[in-house]
Amino acid sequence: MIPVIINTTSGPGPGHGESALEDLRRLFREAGAEADVMPARDGEELRKLAQAAMAKAPALIVAGGGDGTVSALAQVTRGTQTALGILPLGTLNHFARDLDLPRELGKAVRVAVGGRRAAVDVAEVNGVLFLNNSSIGVYPDMVRDRTRQQRKLGRSKRMAMLWAILATVRRSPLLRMTLELEGESHEVRAPFVFVGNNDYVMEGFRIGERKRLDAGMLSIYTTRRCTTLGLFKLAWHALTGRLRQNHDFVEMAARAVTVALRHKLVLVATDGEVNAMETPLEYRSIPGSLLVMAPNMRAAA
Repeated sequence: MIPVIINTTSGPGPGHGESALEDLRRLFREAGAEADVMPARDGEELRKLAQAAMAKAPALIVAGGGDGTVSALAQVTRGTQTALGILPLGTLNHFARDLDLPRELGKAVRVAVGGRRAAVDVAEVNGVLFLNNSSIGVYPDMVRDRTRQQRKLGRSKRMAMLWAILATVRRSPLLRMTLELEGESHEVRAPFVFVGNNDYVMEGFRIGERKRLDAGMLSIYTTRRCTTLGLFKLAWHALTGRLRQNHDFVEMAARAVTVALRHKLVLVATDGEVNAMETPLEYRSIPGSLLVMAPNMRAAA
């Protein structure tokens, strides 16, 4: 019996009522496996179900949801011989996309049951795991503003994010930071630092994707531009494939990086979740520490 944990609040789909859960059980049976489908209504229930399932040391556990759901289950499966299967039921599903997983649910179930086990990297900041990326500065500020608008003004997630982007970019808050990596120190004054788990495509229409999840490196991106106009120019160069020709764009790579700031606490985004963390921020890559179920036709994770 394969434990399958479904985040019932994930994604824009048709919902996760009992009929949908029974359909999911049927898809697993058609793929040759029996599934113990367990719905979770919030993050705390998700973690409890994952920990209870892992107590039995299963060969496979399946996460149904978006990037936050996958990250939560990766937190308990990493460093073990339990493989993580993924059903991309969220809105964006960045990690599933970079694994080349199918979006169609029946196909995703077949990969979770009969795909190949692949070892991929995870990354940490101050002990908090992330699969995709982490950032400080503009983006966490946007997410906090979006959440405030959703709660106080009743705006939809997309509309709240649009207003948050406009407000945050207009403020363009600057951070004074020291980046320590590979034995070198870099003084930075910028509105953001973005740290990716492996290298991100930063130009063109595939911006935000990764070609590899197993290179064992962190990619660090920031800017020398501090004005609103400068940030818009960077965004335009990214979309037109000329970002790396812009001398204001800064990118570095390392297995670990320390970000020191004057502030004792700073808002940090990890896979879309925002938390206040004490400084300095200690980032590190943990190569090959997570087993995932990947499509058989893919040569590398």
